[in-house]
Parts: sequence; structure tokens; C-alpha cells
Amino acid sequence: MELLDQHAKKIMEGCKRRARDAGLRFQDESLEYIVTNRDLIELSPKVMIPTLYDYWVHDVEVLKGKGQYELYPGNPYETVINTRPPISFYNDNNPDWLNVMIFYHVLGHIDFFQNNTYFRHTWDYDFTGQALSDKRLIAKLRSEKGREVDYVIEFARSIDNLVGYYEKLSDLNRPRFLNGSRRMDFYFDVFLQVHRKVSIGEYVKEIERYNQCVAQYGELGEESFFAEVEKSFPEFRAVLQRSLEKKKRHRPDLMQFLMDHSEFLNKGEHKWMKSVIHVVRNTSLFFQPQIRTKIMNEGWASYWHETLFMQDDRIRGHEVDFARVNAGVTSMPRVGLNPYALGMRLIYHIEEMAERGVYSFDFDRLSDAREREHFDRKTGRGRDFIFRVREDFNDFLFINEFVDQAFINRHDLFVAGKRLNRSRMVWEYYVKSRKAEDYRQMLFDSMYHPPRVMVSPEKTGVNGTLYMVHRFEGKPLVKDFIANTMMGVEYLWGGPVKLETSEIAASESPSRPDLSGIYSMGVPPVPTRKEPEKKKLQWQRVLYTMENRRLTRRILYAMDRQ
Repeated sequence: MELLDQHAKKIMEGCKRRARDAGLRFQDESLEYIVTNRDLIELSPKVMIPTLYDYWVHDVEVLKGKGQYELYPGNPYETVINTRPPISFYNDNNPDWLNVMIFYHVLGHIDFFQNNTYFRHTWDYDFTGQALSDKRLIAKLRSEKGREVDYVIEFARSIDNLVGYYEKLSDLNRPRFLNGSRRMDFYFDVFLQVHRKVSIGEYVKEIERYNQCVAQYGELGEESFFAEVEKSFPEFRAVLQRSLEKKKRHRPDLMQFLMDHSEFLNKGEHKWMKSVIHVVRNTSLFFQPQIRTKIMNEGWASYWHETLFMQDDRIRGHEVDFARVNAGVTSMPRVGLNPYALGMRLIYHIEEMAERGVYSFDFDRLSDAREREHFDRKTGRGRDFIFRVREDFNDFLFINEFVDQAFINRHDLFVAGKRLNRSRMVWEYYVKSRKAEDYRQMLFDSMYHPPRVMVSPEKTGVNGTLYMVHRFEGKPLVKDFIANTMMGVEYLWGGPVKLETSEIAASESPSRPDLSGIYSMGVPPVPTRKEPEKKKLQWQRVLYTMENRRLTRRILYAMDRQ
């Protein structure tokens, strides 16, 4: 692995200037490395972070990657990691014209990392530097404690999808300065009524005094009002701050709860385990936004490499090569999902719709299909609109808001079904639905959506038991993982562990295939293409208990939800 040479670096700097002129925003510094295929195989298990802590699973993945490469040789054109400064890796055999296209793609990623709200918690520090420090810590502990370190890593990684990612974002996105209206709400709604328990007459007098201050001093009226409040009630500011701090505290996620409350982990000889869990938890938090913005992020980068490279004079003479490479990256498969292709086309679609003014009340109020089809206000704000989408959306919001019937029809998208043709004994794919709602649901089903499992403070502590509750969202936990995961949590908690979750109690027998269709002598009957009826599921609440590495299961009650 070596730094990009001066010639390629000069090309990169030129791409930065053109990207900024088009509206992308990113910091000046960046690091680019040339890597071999071997380097890429070895870095992939570490999510391309060279300084990530060592773990035996990474070594297994490297061996697996080498085997796959021998059968199917090929590696990505580039990889970029979100850190300060951003670091990107490139194959060592790219021609200049291809590097120009790839640099634009990388700059699209960097712009996304540094401006999308869901990456907010990654903006303020160098993750590779932190990872190097963590790696040294893990290596030191491993030299002292031996393989026990790997057990703790494994147990911690089994629950690292339960980290409080949105709670962390919520804390960071709170306004730094106290909003006047919040202070006023607290004063009139809580302080006067709950703390001071003033009479109705005194309460009304305060309202009148506030109105007089605003009328007399305008924008400074509120400050003038609260200056008098703090003279009359010196404790007001402290009471307000305590209330705000209390609101900021979220219920800790499972890993944080174990570190804070496990007697086993807080014993002197076991405290080192908390450092390991802390490293695993922070690493998981760092990568959460990348998992949740895959379609948007790749679509945004693909949109910009196509847009900027097609405007770049360096494409001359390489149009066919570019078309071939670009089609390989951004072609829409008939079955399956390509996040590059879907995200890019959706961004083009959004830009065009915003340009026409479709995302407006005037358009929504139209009921005539012909008027809606020809609606075009020529707003000139399509590009601005997609930049706002890039800032505020993740994959779920992106799909839920913008995958509409017009987009489905335009790109001839559909949900594919699969069935067995018994006469030919082959699987057949067929068009199951062309409705936008079905296509959205198919995309939602493919997205990362970890279960919501929280510790119940009310039920935890009884006989030293940790009580976890899985909030049911229509999908059960994977049974195969429950035993081993709970065994790991029992180890970290140092006592019995309970998990309350939902499972299927029963389902109606699947309807028998309709054999009333085609029948020829000597040929087995072929079912007609009638869709099977959806099974009705009956759910029940169950309680798993792991104690002394033995798992038991008990049914709590039946649920009404189907």
C-alpha cells in the first residue's frame, strides 16, 4: 500500500475543484492510497480500516476472500472510509480516465459523509486514530489475559446491533443554546405551577408582566422578563438546568447498561472487560449510519460520477469505455437490488420532479391525471432540492418518500415472485406486482433493521436477574441465535438473564395448490397461477431464561395481533 503519486494526486485536486463548482462540500484534506488486490482482500474484513483491532473472525474472512478471488477474480474500483481526513483506496492498475471517474465517485461519498445528518456523530474525530489506540489496547489485554479477551469480544459483538444509535444522534442534534420558548414553557407550565404552586391571580399577573415586557422592549422583552424572574427566584436557573438534563438522559442500550450496572464487570479483576465492550460498542456506533444509508450513499456518489464525468473534457476518446464501466456499476437488475442503480435513478427522478414543482401543495391538490402528467412549473430548484435530501434523509425515509408509482412506471420496476413449475421441475420467476407500495415493502424488507431489545429497569434486579424486553415490530427474533447470545449476556451480567419476546404460536395450514388447471394424460397436473392466500399468524409472548448456561422457555400469554 502506497500513497497516490503526484500525477494522480494532481488529477484528484482538479476533480475537487470541479466538484466544488457543482455544489459539493467537503474539507480540503484527503488521503489516497494505491492498493493491490491482496491488500483489498485483507482490508475488507476490517471494513477497510487498517487500524481496526485484530480478531480471529477477520482472519477467517481473509481466507474466505482469497478463496473467492481465485474462483471469481475481481475487486472494487475504489473504497473510501469516513474519517478525518477521509481516506480512499484505489486499484494499482487504473488508467487516468478511469481514475477521473472514480475520483468523482469518491468525492460524492465524502460529500455525503460530511453533510448527511445521520453521520453527525462521526464529524468531530479521526476514527482511524481512535481505532489504532483501541487496537493497541486490545493487543495489550490479549497479551495479559489470553483468549478470554476474544470471548469478551465475541459476546459483545453478538449484541452490538442493539446500540443506542438514534439516542446518540438525538443528544448531538439538540440546540446548544437554550431556546427562549422552552425556557418560557418551563417557567409557566412547570416552575410556577409545580414548584412555586402560585395562585391563579399571581399566575395571571406574571403573564401580563411578560406581555408588557415584550410590548415595551420587543425582541429583548423576554430577556428583560427573565432578568426579573431570576431576581425574584434565584433557584430558577438551577431548577431549569436539572429539568433539561433529566430530559436528555435516555434509557441506556444493553451494552451501556451492562457496563454501568453489571456487578461482575465492575469487580476489580474484571473491569478490563468494560474497556473491550466499550471499543466494540463505539465501533458499532461509528458504522451504524453507513448501514442505514447504503442506497442513498451509493446513489449519490454514482449520480455525481456520471454527471461530472460526462461534463469533463477528459472523457473524450473514452466514451465507450466509460459507458461499459458505468453500465456495469449502475445497471438495474430485473431481479434483485443494486443500490448504486436504484439510488442514482431515484436522485435523478427527485431532481426532475422538484424541477417541475411536483413536491408542492399545488401539485397535490390536482386530481386530474392529465393535469398531473403535464404539470411543470420550471422551478429551477431541482439541484437545490436533492442537496437538501442528501442532508436530511436515510434509506428508509428516502424510499418511503420518493419511490412512487411514477418512478415505478418510468423504470418498469416490479416485485418478482418465485414458484415451482412441477411439470418441468424448475423454478420460475414471474411479475408478482407493479404497485409502488409493494415495491417499497420489498425494499424495506431488504433493509437493515435490528430488533429493539431494551433492559427493563423495573424487572431487573429481582434475584440478581437481568430482564430484557423485545419490542415486537411484526418480526420474531431468529431462534437459532437466541441461546448463544443469551449465554454471552449471562457471562457479562454475571447472573441469570431473561428475555421476553414474541413468537408465532400457530398458523393456518397453507392452502392446497389448485390442481384444477392444465391436465394432460401422462403429465402431472400443473397448478394454476392463483396466488396462495396469505397465512394468518397467531402470536404469543414468551419468556426465555438463561441460567447456568441452560436455556428454558415459557409461554406468557397469547397476543391478539396477527
